[in-house]
Formats: sequence, C-alpha cells, structure tokens
Amino acid sequence: MSNKLKIFLGFSYLSILIIFLYILFSKIQIDRLGDFSYYKELQYYISSFIGKNLYLNLILFFWFSVFWILLLGFASPILIISGIFFGKWVGTILTVLSISLGSLFLYLIANFFFKDLVKNILHKKFLKYMMLFKKNEFTIFFIFRFSGGLGIPFGLQNILPVIFNIKISNYFFASLFGFIPSFFIWNTIGAGINNFIETSENFSFLSLLLSKEIYLPLILFVCLIAISYFIRKKFFNVKD
Repeated sequence: MSNKLKIFLGFSYLSILIIFLYILFSKIQIDRLGDFSYYKELQYYISSFIGKNLYLNLILFFWFSVFWILLLGFASPILIISGIFFGKWVGTILTVLSISLGSLFLYLIANFFFKDLVKNILHKKFLKYMMLFKKNEFTIFFIFRFSGGLGIPFGLQNILPVIFNIKISNYFFASLFGFIPSFFIWNTIGAGINNFIETSENFSFLSLLLSKEIYLPLILFVCLIAISYFIRKKFFNVKD
C-alpha cells in the first residue's frame, strides 16, 4: 500500500475522532462540572433514558464501543460508562463482547493495510517474544490480555499481534476471556459511582472511596495488578 494511502487513512481516523469528541463535549455544561446537583440531574436523566429504550441503547452502545476501539480509543472510559449506564453485570458482558470485537476489527485492518509498517516499527522491540507466541499463541495472548498487556497502551495492544501473525480465532477468544476480570472490576466501579450519585446528597471524595461499591472493586483491582505482575515476571521475563 502506498504511503499516501496510509496517510489518508490515518488522517481520516483522526478527523472522525476529533469530530466525535467535539460533539460529545459540546453537549456538556462545562460551567456546571463543579456542581454535584448537575451530576444527579444527569444520573436521573440517563437512568430514565436507558430504562425507556433498554434494548436499543444496548445495541447502540455496543456498536459505539466497537467503533470507539476501532478508532484507537481508550477502553477504561467505555468500561466505567457502561457500568454507570447498565450496571456491573450487563455492562461487563456488553463491553467484553464489543471491545473484543472492536479490537479484532482493528487487528484485521492493521494486518491488512499496515502490516509492513507495524512490523518495521515494532518487530525489533518485541522480537524477544516471538518464540513465546509460536509455542502456544492462544495461551500466551490470553495471559497477555489478562495481565493488562504488559503496560502497553490499549490501542497498541490491539495492533501488536500483527507482528506475531496470530490466528483470528485465537485473537478474539483470548481477548474475550482475558478481558473478563479487569472489565468486571471497571464496570463495578462505574456502577458504584452511579449508585453513589443516586443516593448521596453531597459529594465527598472520601465518602466515595469509603463506599463498599468503590473500595471493594479497588481492592480487587490492586490484587489483579499484583497477580498480573507475577504473571508478567513468569511468562514475559524474556532476556534480550
């Protein structure tokens, strides 16, 4: 593929992302962000809107998440928002499926259009992991996803497997199952924030942290980080 076409595609992605962010932030009342009552109003409006059109909103949010990940968006905002909108259980199922699919689409696009470019940029840096993926690409990629992708930015995590030429089925299902623990924690935090806004009269950061809907998933998150650290040391501590 020519460099001009690559630049055009990259510029198109960036333009769409900027337009989306502009539309999103134009709907927010910036001057009221410090007013807790504004968040209660938003919470009530969102709950009512979601409840009236639940299945439609599930479908719309699903495809929005797919598209967001396809545009190299961060996963964590989607996870928290899905917890706020749909609760921890439905939100987890929704985001695990949609983000896995969005990641797969991004991988396919990168593999088809930008394979040479990705390999030229990343191949030397991650060459030491090549043998690991060749031994059992599903297991290693599952561990990679479960452990948070070695701290690599999420968009790059989705593109990186291009250099290992991972099978589509292994990519999708390793992502699907590897995402579940961390996605559940993030959705639980989102649901906890929603519950705090709904039941509290005034905002207190300390009260938010001390609510069990927040501190319990945060403890789980710390435990997951610890587990991920040991997993990375065991499976990805490859000498140069």
